[in-house]
Amino acid sequence: MSQGIAITGMGIISAIGNNVAENYNALINENKGISRISKIDTIHKNDIMVGEIAYTNQELESLLNLPPDNNYSRTAFLGAVAAKEAVTHAGITDITAYKTGLISATSVGGMDMTEKYYYQYFEDKSKQKYIAGHNAGDSTQKIAQQLGIEESLVTTISTACSSAANAIMLGARLIKAGKLDRVVVGGSDCMSKFTINGFKTLMILSDTYNTPFDDNRKGLNLGEAAAYLVLESDAVVAAENKPVLGYVKGYGNANDAYHQTASSENGDGATIAMEKALEVANFKPEDIDYINAHGTATGNNDLSEGRAIIRVFGDKTPEFSSTKAYTGHTLAAAGAIEAVYSILALQHNIIFPNLNFKTQMQEFSITPELALKEKPLKSVMSNSFGFGGNCSTVIFSKDA
Repeated sequence: MSQGIAITGMGIISAIGNNVAENYNALINENKGISRISKIDTIHKNDIMVGEIAYTNQELESLLNLPPDNNYSRTAFLGAVAAKEAVTHAGITDITAYKTGLISATSVGGMDMTEKYYYQYFEDKSKQKYIAGHNAGDSTQKIAQQLGIEESLVTTISTACSSAANAIMLGARLIKAGKLDRVVVGGSDCMSKFTINGFKTLMILSDTYNTPFDDNRKGLNLGEAAAYLVLESDAVVAAENKPVLGYVKGYGNANDAYHQTASSENGDGATIAMEKALEVANFKPEDIDYINAHGTATGNNDLSEGRAIIRVFGDKTPEFSSTKAYTGHTLAAAGAIEAVYSILALQHNIIFPNLNFKTQMQEFSITPELALKEKPLKSVMSNSFGFGGNCSTVIFSKDA
């Protein structure tokens, strides 16, 4: 039986760390990256809390050795840093040695620069360079250039909160179909006024730390982040004698077709996505050892996802937790962020705690894992659900 599509590298930058090692240390030490807004001048900066990355754009520019006249958005900066870490981690020295693609997810794209210079575009020609960086695909192209991927598949996915999970799913399918030998998959989103104002309008932003699956949850904390995985075929792994971190074993996606900005209260789309992922993996529900839940701490999401988990797993629900209390909701990057955390959970046989939880939800009796827990893990389900659709992936341990 096939183990799945091999994961040979990963990279991440988030509010709790600038690389994989820093993120892991923050997770096991329960260090949250949530604070008041410091890098964006917004009227909401004292009203909400967010997960900001410490690096400034100038520091990211320096890390990437870019000239000062570049037109990178912060989304592109973050994505390039995380993707390069993933490729380095995978031990790739010649990106052109095999058919290699890039599938990158984003929601914000280059909106941060568009809104920053919007009123200057017609007056200051030096700022017009950022217009070209507005579209979602521009950050993907820049990441591809940084990696040296120029003559293969380079594409962008934007399905809101499920974007990076869908990127992982598409990458795995392309390798399985023999279209590519390896694919760099993931997502990147930066903080912007546009995003803040949009979610403020939806009235789902919290003025304090987010509390996933808590009965008194007040809403989400927006976060900025980027994360990427390197997926490779069995043939490449064998030819290069490469170490494997884990396997993308199963995947499934579905849309509730219920509401523009809400999931069905019964979690119809989430249920189908999880069931499809189990089917592709050839797993039964009891084969899942841990669920890294989407868990945004909004009224609708946690109710919908909790009910969906019960529909799929019944009275044998595995331990589950949301790690968004650490990073905030990183939008299009979320599926990749949490895929990295799922791999770390498998590597270290650890379930990360669902921080800030105090009160059991009234609608059901399942409770997230509240403390760091050591447990032998063979498989983790990672959920990315939202109004852009639902996607679940099953990640299998290399040691299983």
